[in-house]
Amino acid sequence: MSNESAPHVKPLYNVKNPFIAKLKHAHDLSAPDAPKHTRHYEIDLAGSGLEYLPGDSLAVLPTNDPALVDATIAALGLTGEETVTHPKTAAQVPLRQALIEGSSLTEIDNKLVKAIVEKTGGESPLAALVAPEQKEELKKYLWGRFVIDLLLENPTAKFEAQEFVSVLKKLNIRLYSISSSLKAHPEEVHLTVATVKYTSFGRERGGVASTFLAERLTAETRIPVFVNLGKGFRLPDAAEETPVIFCGPGTGIAPFRAFLEERKATGAKGKAWLFFGEVSEKSCYFYKDEFEAYLADGTLNKLTLAWSRDQAEKIYVQHRMLENSAEFYAWLEQGAIFYVCGDASRMAHDVDKALHKIIETEGGKTEEEAIAYVAAMKEAKRYRRDVY
Repeated sequence: MSNESAPHVKPLYNVKNPFIAKLKHAHDLSAPDAPKHTRHYEIDLAGSGLEYLPGDSLAVLPTNDPALVDATIAALGLTGEETVTHPKTAAQVPLRQALIEGSSLTEIDNKLVKAIVEKTGGESPLAALVAPEQKEELKKYLWGRFVIDLLLENPTAKFEAQEFVSVLKKLNIRLYSISSSLKAHPEEVHLTVATVKYTSFGRERGGVASTFLAERLTAETRIPVFVNLGKGFRLPDAAEETPVIFCGPGTGIAPFRAFLEERKATGAKGKAWLFFGEVSEKSCYFYKDEFEAYLADGTLNKLTLAWSRDQAEKIYVQHRMLENSAEFYAWLEQGAIFYVCGDASRMAHDVDKALHKIIETEGGKTEEEAIAYVAAMKEAKRYRRDVY
């Protein structure tokens, strides 16, 4: 019996009716010299009745950086006081409020591209990229650009306030894997978030939600949230002897911190193995004290770490899997569920290759037999991925 089908009360909250939460506590997980700034957030859910299970995500409705909004309004040649229809609520509000709360300024809608081409009489560099067959070229051109870049690059394209709002995408929710268990932290939800920062076209850029959390939260800031169910990413029932293997490098550790808190709270019987990797042990060993305590009390049976830049040759979690291939395969043969969370483009692909290699090598199987083995794992819900 798995708690995968554990009943959820129908959510009281959703994108149109989020719970307005407040920040309870936040602290840095990474050291100042780490290449990425990663933080731990504890959000107060008191009085909400909100429930979640480890494996669920928290939907956060962020607001845009006011400085970016002001710069965009200046590029438009407007004041920000012009009355427009709010993209989400349909209320009549000042342009500045609509842009802060409801419009995406970091993702460019094709409606904006076409409007600029039209307003510049085809003189814009965008004119050569609007044909359907130029879709990939347009995508490349827009990469790293925000809405403000198109306005500054095409100063003859003039917009009225309402017209401008109508050619923008709506500001979307951001989903973050929950890194806590309600059993360990009643009426709280925790997040593990890397702050997205980069420079492109001479301008400092930031991820909308990650900078909202890292730079603009105070104890009074309204944080609209709701729970997004992760039905396919669940622990086996605590009474089962099923082994579990968690692989979560970087902020992919989030659901596994929640899983471990849940295992401790429920006295889970099956053994557990965690693979965690980051850049450096000194600057990026997130939740070190907690994981070592779980090792000591048996909540966690094995902890395998990969620090990619603490030695001359880069070492990642997939390398540690291969180094432990015999034991890894033995766990699989015992019915272990293998969970992976994190980057889809590289990590998950490399971990999948390592999984197939382990099955081939340790199981004495052909490539085709290993593929079939993994397919059977997926069919039995023993290979679960939460990748993004």
